[in-house]
Amino acid sequence: MKIAYVDCFSGISGDMVLGALVDLGVDIVYLRKELDKLGISGYTISAKKVEKNHICGTKVDIDAKEGHKHRGLRDINGIIDKSALDKDVKDLSKKIFLRLAEAESRVHNTDIEKIHFHEVGALDAIIDIVGIAIGLKKINVDKIYCSKLHVGSGFVRCAHGIMPVPAPATIELLKGFPAYSTDVKGELVTPTGAAVITSIARDFGGMPQMRVDKIGYGAGKSDFEHPNLLRIVIGERADDCDNDVTDVIEANIDDMNPEYYGHVIEKLLESGALDAYLTNIMMKKGRPAVKLSVICAQENTDRLAEIIFRETTTLGVRIYETRRKKLFVEKKEVVTKYGTIGIKIGKLKSGIVTVSPEYRDCKKIADEKDVALRDVYDLAKKRYYEMNDG
Repeated sequence: MKIAYVDCFSGISGDMVLGALVDLGVDIVYLRKELDKLGISGYTISAKKVEKNHICGTKVDIDAKEGHKHRGLRDINGIIDKSALDKDVKDLSKKIFLRLAEAESRVHNTDIEKIHFHEVGALDAIIDIVGIAIGLKKINVDKIYCSKLHVGSGFVRCAHGIMPVPAPATIELLKGFPAYSTDVKGELVTPTGAAVITSIARDFGGMPQMRVDKIGYGAGKSDFEHPNLLRIVIGERADDCDNDVTDVIEANIDDMNPEYYGHVIEKLLESGALDAYLTNIMMKKGRPAVKLSVICAQENTDRLAEIIFRETTTLGVRIYETRRKKLFVEKKEVVTKYGTIGIKIGKLKSGIVTVSPEYRDCKKIADEKDVALRDVYDLAKKRYYEMNDG
């Protein structure tokens, strides 16, 4: 599996990501050609090698003539949708802008359609974000990991005046993600950088086991005592299975109508929980009770905890971080006499470990064709092995 590790020891910004991608080999000429598909003019984009504290990286500069024009989400989506860009590039670009719009709407307590971007609605920011989507498609990694985010400290001047670091939109975007601050004075994580990394990476922490193939450095505008660079490392996973970090949310409940539990579990799973389950326990004074446990990605912890508070009688929850080891999962489809069925293939480095037909596909077919569920399962697995030479 080809992976990337984004090392944010000096934070992250849009131009730093773009610089690191160019440093990794995304040719600036290719980038210009792809950006031409946006069908907009009035800017130039260039790249040059610079040194930050004796480490060489790439600085990407975007010179836009229009200044800071304010655009809304609909305006930006319109530009992207009308372009000749690849669908993957369009989808990621719009996903990043949607995250920005959602954060701004919460900060300003207004409807998402009424938000008009300031700095991030300008032409140079559009080129930044779309350029990043183009570069990520070009390097073509299977999964992106990221370090904890170094946000900086102090104050920054922006379109709304002087703001604390991290800026309100930035800290809103970082909800559920690991971040830290030191005595470095300056804005290290920008709203664009926060929106990009929280859209493309889902595992945050230390560098995973990997065989390093390429390293790219993207340079920031400012100079500090430390090298103001973003480092992206590309390589192959070196461990036998996949790893990630999740949160576990737990609550002990002894005073709730048991009829409610099914609804709570269903709502949690629909809202992004990776798993949710119940365990019978004995509490103080010999009272029988239930322990509700939820496993979730860390960016979903706050939202799922709120659901637990709203939907159950608990007065508090426990939250702790846990590491998971997982099989590498590949998804395929097989065509049977009953219809198409999805297949999940679980792998270690040494090869395939499990082949599991998708339950929902099998159940739907079993109900529609009035055949036994296990027969549909067996047929789907048989077809997979026939298509893959046993």
